[in-house]
Amino acid sequence: MAVTVKTLKDRYIASCRSHDVLPNLAILANFFKAEAKKSLQELCSLEILIDDLKDIDFAPLLDVCMNLDTSEIEAVDLRSESTCALNGEYALSLMHAINQKLRVVDLQDLSFGKDFLWEISQRGLTCQVLTLRSSHFRKLNLMGKFMQMHTLDLDFSSSLTNFQEDCFNCMPNLMRLSMCETRITNLWTTVAALSKLPSLVELRFQYWQCCNDAETSLISSSGKSDSTVGFGLLNRVPFTGESFTDSRVLTDPDFSAEDELLNSYSLDDIVISHDVQSMVEDSSDDSEVDFTSHHHRFWLSDLFPGRNFQVPLQHENEDGEDSLQGAFTGQIADVSMKYMSCHASPICYEKHYREFMTASLSNLKVLDNLPIRNSDKERATEIYSQYFEYLPYGWKQKESVVSILQKREIKSSHIKVQTSKCRPSYPSGKSKYFYTRSLSAAKMGSSIWPFLHPLSLSGCELDRGFRPRQFEYHPSDSSLMVFGTLDGEVIVINHENGHIGSYIPSLGAMNSVLGLCWLKQYPSKLIAGSDNGSLKLYDIRHIPRKITASWNSSCVNFDEFDQLTSVHVNSTDELFLASGYSRNVALYDINSGKRLQVFTDMHRGHINVVKFANHSPTIFATSSFDQDVKMWDLRQKPIYPCFTASSSRGNVMVCFSPDDRYLLASAVDNEVRQLSAVDGRLHLIFDIAPTGSSQNYTRSYYMNGRDYIISGSCDEHVVRICCAQTGRRLRDISLEGRSLGSSMFVQSLRGDPFRDFNMSVLAAYMRPGSKSEIVKINLLASSGYANDDPDEKRPCPSLCMGA
Repeated sequence: MAVTVKTLKDRYIASCRSHDVLPNLAILANFFKAEAKKSLQELCSLEILIDDLKDIDFAPLLDVCMNLDTSEIEAVDLRSESTCALNGEYALSLMHAINQKLRVVDLQDLSFGKDFLWEISQRGLTCQVLTLRSSHFRKLNLMGKFMQMHTLDLDFSSSLTNFQEDCFNCMPNLMRLSMCETRITNLWTTVAALSKLPSLVELRFQYWQCCNDAETSLISSSGKSDSTVGFGLLNRVPFTGESFTDSRVLTDPDFSAEDELLNSYSLDDIVISHDVQSMVEDSSDDSEVDFTSHHHRFWLSDLFPGRNFQVPLQHENEDGEDSLQGAFTGQIADVSMKYMSCHASPICYEKHYREFMTASLSNLKVLDNLPIRNSDKERATEIYSQYFEYLPYGWKQKESVVSILQKREIKSSHIKVQTSKCRPSYPSGKSKYFYTRSLSAAKMGSSIWPFLHPLSLSGCELDRGFRPRQFEYHPSDSSLMVFGTLDGEVIVINHENGHIGSYIPSLGAMNSVLGLCWLKQYPSKLIAGSDNGSLKLYDIRHIPRKITASWNSSCVNFDEFDQLTSVHVNSTDELFLASGYSRNVALYDINSGKRLQVFTDMHRGHINVVKFANHSPTIFATSSFDQDVKMWDLRQKPIYPCFTASSSRGNVMVCFSPDDRYLLASAVDNEVRQLSAVDGRLHLIFDIAPTGSSQNYTRSYYMNGRDYIISGSCDEHVVRICCAQTGRRLRDISLEGRSLGSSMFVQSLRGDPFRDFNMSVLAAYMRPGSKSEIVKINLLASSGYANDDPDEKRPCPSLCMGA
């Protein structure tokens, strides 16, 4: 016969007496409540509020909890609502002692610390519902057993940015997951992690709050989030979604939740405060990225495609930039409307977020409290196919590497993998690159978390850290790379093993190396240009091992070019060009060492980058912050350009595709365009959302020949990979990892010319004293990193120019 609640209460009092402590009144009150529920034939549950407990209360309560399995108590809820005095180890012991009758664990208190959270994540819990708010973890890594859990609430976990690859493998019965106001941003890694949850039907990164004019604003007058109000609001919005809108949404298949939301908005009546709600500030030493400076945009057209929305409000901010303000942002004050998005995580602001999640998670029923209808799924599939690539080169299904290699061995003309509609899902094998691309698609399909690692250096006599500012792969030796530093040094390194081959010190005034270019016909030679105007030709074969008085005689000096930002050599190694903070471009003869000519006033603003074509020795292009990209021909004396193509913002850089068929122009704040190199006609616009920052300098290069482009910006810690033929997004790579410590902004990047889906990124940190790093990225290999380094802080924008 089961032990009665009254007997348990008596045992608790007796245990207190034996431990010489007074019974805790809150615990006694909860036993009386459980008795009352039993007498009313309700679920006999016991609630334990950890906030009411002190260490002296632990031993008697543990004695009782160890006997709950044979008692009338059917469920135990363990909650924490504020800072508590109970030791974290004691709290863990209580949870494990309650065992199978543990129903709800709600921990809003962060005072237990990292060890407490680590123990939970590694050992697991038997609860059905876990609410966990913490600033102590950046990557979610739940490895213990959570077999009974059906609901996981991680709202307001202010440092959570990403997931470990297998973090959800331990909870096969999880049906509902909430991560509002976390810092999750990456669509691809998020979907890859969530796809391990076969029972997941409800998900939210934000929630639609039903409100009216009489309700209290979500934001205080100071613009800061009131966490108490936030928690209360979330508690009133159940996972089921019924409470936020008309019940017809769930019962009438012809009723549109979108129409209900749209009909409730009066855009003309919206009044937006100048104070925008900030993300929850995080003082933890694990803190990495503070998104408060990111001007995220929430696109109504993404949530409700096919509708034409006009954003009526626009103002000019203090810096003179135009900044749009409109409806449906999750953190705006004084908004008079019926429904609004609240406590949105940054992932919600990614363009086509809802369609991406809907198309990728086929079992999902409710997203952000909005039910997913069949028509939503159809539209999501269409939008996904229009804007995203599931696998490289348009492959629709994953294939094993072994299968591809076997078919290559028997010289199969093409890989015949049938879809459910009995159509070939892969392109035909006519191309000579077919098997290479097939292997890339197979490998990349299994490595959503790519392998990232900083370039390590060894073999240098100087015991010091370098500060890279520019780098270039060697054009013919796949193992070599050169980089220049902020201190004026030039280092040639074997990037495969980290050994330094040549070290060229900075002689004279300190300066930053902004221009580097290898010669193609003479692969041991390179041009280096610094921001102080110096231009030198080095032959790495003749650089002495040790620095001597005659060291400088091994290089060729050219006439200086003031405030230099870019140099580039033509295809025959006869000429090179230099540009900088002026409207002029200088032409140099490599053989004679002389400056041949200075072309003046080629643009209306300074010329940040100049590039020769890869195959035509007289053709070159310039990009300027006057918003123009121009093509020139030395045979016509560059007085008038061959053509001019304009962007809506200042152009940071331009480069030719490897076959010279296209120009890739990158303007401020993610405006990336591909132009026809023949006449400058617009070929493709890459649909990358702007941040709203005029300092968000964007740089883009080709990868895998001209199959893909990689793009990164100095206000963001993301590298975006897009198909150069269709513009579809293949992946976003967040610069995070155990060795890297925290997110970093992109200062420069290059695709590896010898290895498909490999690249290197020059990334920098915000933290004073932190040096920039060259990070190598292999998209075809999975990351081996599992832990985080909490030392670095959020990056800041770079104001430096150059490629």
